[in-house]
Amino acid sequence: MPRQPLPIGTHGKVKVNPKASGGFVAKAKYRDYDGVTRIVERSGRTETAATNNLLEALRDRAGASHAGPVTPDTKFSAVADLWLAEVQDAVDSGDMAPNSLDLYERQLRNYVRPALGELRVREVNTPRVDALLRAVRKRRGASTTKTVRSVVSGIMGVAARHGAATVNPTRETKRISAGAKRTARALTPQERTQWLAQLEADETALRKDLPDLTRFMLATGVRIGEALAVSWDDVDLDARTVDVEWTIVRVRGQGLRRMPPKTESGERTLPLPGFAVEMLRRRKAAAELDREITVGSAVPVFPDSIGGWRDPSNTRRDLRTARGTEGFAWVTSHVFRKTCATILDEARFTPRQIADQLGHARPSLTQDVYVGRKVANPAAAEALDKGLGT
Repeated sequence: MPRQPLPIGTHGKVKVNPKASGGFVAKAKYRDYDGVTRIVERSGRTETAATNNLLEALRDRAGASHAGPVTPDTKFSAVADLWLAEVQDAVDSGDMAPNSLDLYERQLRNYVRPALGELRVREVNTPRVDALLRAVRKRRGASTTKTVRSVVSGIMGVAARHGAATVNPTRETKRISAGAKRTARALTPQERTQWLAQLEADETALRKDLPDLTRFMLATGVRIGEALAVSWDDVDLDARTVDVEWTIVRVRGQGLRRMPPKTESGERTLPLPGFAVEMLRRRKAAAELDREITVGSAVPVFPDSIGGWRDPSNTRRDLRTARGTEGFAWVTSHVFRKTCATILDEARFTPRQIADQLGHARPSLTQDVYVGRKVANPAAAEALDKGLGT
């Protein structure tokens, strides 16, 4: 049976012999990363010196054999910088949302670098990563822990692609459980009436344009960023449809940006219920009169106080203020989305049809989270008009 070759990047037995000219020479077989086994030798005045010189040369050879700047002795923090550069490239190319980069940078800064940053790649193993995740889970909960795990996994993935790690240590860490899932809660018919009446009676809510924004979100099931990104050229009142092709996000250092949704399923055309069409007709007429212009391209349907794009975070804060501390304290902008989904579910729409309305790629997500393809089913408008219209 033929002798098995040395593993890649390892050496065989070191042999030391005296030199005729004096001193010693140490030799060993080393299998390079191209698969070829070569003899490496170094000299020294003594046997120990020759051996140490050879071992140092073999160590350097192993590091130099890696493709790229990452080796097992590279600091984890240095690999993290390479990973962040890849994430930035994904954001610049439109493959990732800017908010994701901000989230990853924050969790890397707050949790990952303090725990692992000074370790070498070869020292980042499953027990150390698992200990980090347990500590974060105890302090911050499941959502933050999952993000931290994704960050570590991405960084070690870079190390693995450079040949500096043979396995990604996050794979064997303990599964992160979010605990019992909360049942999706939607506004009942009575609560919908009470909520809108509360907003209409609140001067601040009226000034913040919350009643009509609520009606639009209930009528369509769109996310708050999508609602605030709708411009008048996206609305076809004759066809009674709205194109959902954008979302508003705040990008650090750049301010508010109107961007396409994260996934292709997020781009969709939705039919509008009659009550929403009437509300939009009224708003369009008022917008044309107030601005003395013909409302057209990229003019927001729900603008801020100076007519520009509105900040989703500030709008969420306005909704929190308007809901009060009792009765509707549980209401968020996502509740309007769940209410839309629940009305369609009660009207016996299929999970696929409801997912198309909400812009979900997977109906399972719609069923699991929201129920308590491009152009959606036109009957959705009739069902929503019946459930919400007055």
